[in-house]
Amino acid sequence: MIYTNKTIGILGGGQLGRMTAIAAAELGIKTVIYCPEKDCPASHVASQSYIKSYDDKKALKSFAQCVDVITYEFENIPLETIHFLQKLKPVLPDDRILEIAQHRAVEKKFLNDIGIETAKWKEVRSEKEIIDFLDTLDVDECILKTARFGYDGKGQTKISKETDLKDIIHHTKGLDLIVEEIIDFACEVSVIIARDKLGQTACYTPGRNEHKDHILHKTMIPALLPDQIVSELKKRALILAEAVDLIGVLAIEFFVSKDGRLLANEIAPRPHNSGHWTIDACTTSQFEQHVRTICGLPVGYPTRHSDAEMINIVGYDVKTIAKYIEMKNAHTHLYGKSDIRPGRKMGHVTILKGREIEE
Repeated sequence: MIYTNKTIGILGGGQLGRMTAIAAAELGIKTVIYCPEKDCPASHVASQSYIKSYDDKKALKSFAQCVDVITYEFENIPLETIHFLQKLKPVLPDDRILEIAQHRAVEKKFLNDIGIETAKWKEVRSEKEIIDFLDTLDVDECILKTARFGYDGKGQTKISKETDLKDIIHHTKGLDLIVEEIIDFACEVSVIIARDKLGQTACYTPGRNEHKDHILHKTMIPALLPDQIVSELKKRALILAEAVDLIGVLAIEFFVSKDGRLLANEIAPRPHNSGHWTIDACTTSQFEQHVRTICGLPVGYPTRHSDAEMINIVGYDVKTIAKYIEMKNAHTHLYGKSDIRPGRKMGHVTILKGREIEE
């Protein structure tokens, strides 16, 4: 691979775009942000920003003309936008994996088709289909999810045969829905893998995730799982990356059930919240991997030099950030968001463990 200076266009202006832009700058690569919101976190560190809607074709064309490659920092970018831009410049990862990740039913079917097990699930459109699913599993409860635009617990609810299903179907009319079995899991883990244009891959050790109010609260590295399970998790991430011919970074979340099954929950074709620890604890962060791979550079080494604990700073918890700034072995990352709201990710802290820091 030959190194050449490039400019990356990033669709979306949140914290993932911000950290990608910072990683790009360290490699001498410029970034241009395209986002409908003013004063977005990524715009604070990028070379240029377009504050335009995702259906503004004139602005999209201008944006494409000033970059060499385009990526995205969240998966709910309209596919029409991606299709338009792909005619002008490479978009990586491409529209295929994005389309899979945008729809839960498509995602789960794809995973099942390539041999990656998920919780039992079914597309539903009526009260009867929900009852039939419960009867088939011989259970009283399941999870009802909207097929699109679900993250951080949004678009899902626990239901039972006692729930007013007719009312739910009425209020979700027009939305694609799935039902999914409730898993009695021991823990949730996520695996992040990078793959370059030559098919070389770099996979990080799985992280164990804890949630609070349906939002990722903490990721712990290592996940304290048997070596056989860690190896199998990485194997399944590799199967997925190769199946979609990935160029970039993706994350795949798994439930580790109490009976030992590994059940894929969802995928994200981009850097992931559960991989923020890689900035401070690895030779190459997930964000640098993303920049490298989409710009034609080889994957970097994912070597971990320290164990770590990543803690999300959510909502008004940001007002207690001083305790982390003063903490030994803690690395604080704030996203530059001025508007504090409950549930809003304001930053994160990575606490390194198992390595002495010189005084």
